[in-house]
Amino acid sequence: MNQTLNRLQACVFASLFIIGGISSIAHAQTPHSRLSAQDQEIFANDVQEDRGWKGLARILDSISPGADTSRPLSASEITQRIQRMLDAGQAAEALDAIEKRIAQREARNEIGSDVQLLFLQGRALSALKRHDEAIAAYQQLTIDAPELPEPWNNLAAEYMRQGKLQMAQEALEMALAADPNYRVARANMGEVQLMLANESFKASGQLGQNRTQQTQQILQQ
Repeated sequence: MNQTLNRLQACVFASLFIIGGISSIAHAQTPHSRLSAQDQEIFANDVQEDRGWKGLARILDSISPGADTSRPLSASEITQRIQRMLDAGQAAEALDAIEKRIAQREARNEIGSDVQLLFLQGRALSALKRHDEAIAAYQQLTIDAPELPEPWNNLAAEYMRQGKLQMAQEALEMALAADPNYRVARANMGEVQLMLANESFKASGQLGQNRTQQTQQILQQ
């Protein structure tokens, strides 16, 4: 029996090398390997799960003993997987996974908040153009973790989209207070200040017309 099983497994691997080439094995897509039952609930809609190693796992399951050796993903592994989904443009699927993970934490009465998870929730909402909800998510993060510059910066970006430049500037000031070397926030601050200056020139009427044109040229560069 063991010899038969070994031969079958060898045939499976040989066929995979022929069909997919060595490059598909070399990438070692371990993030898409077998998930525990509780993690399958979270990532049920991850379209990338149907690629690569999942097909291999199904083939091996059919010829291997039925013992489940999978383990639940850690909190950091879950957020990393969701991060990859967002980076791949799967905002809706990522948000679904986030909401399921939040519900899972609540059902277990887990203490504290998962700051990384909530930050990704804001990103997903923004990508789906649900900007008011993204603002609410980032605002909550600035309460839960005011020492982190990223939520303040992303909150400012949402305000900029809505033309709320003064509020964006205040959020960026908080981001830079948390980390004076945060380059993204400093660049955004420069952009906000130029936009505020442009508004001031426009408000000055005819006297500021020339400066308004100069500022617009700077903004277009």
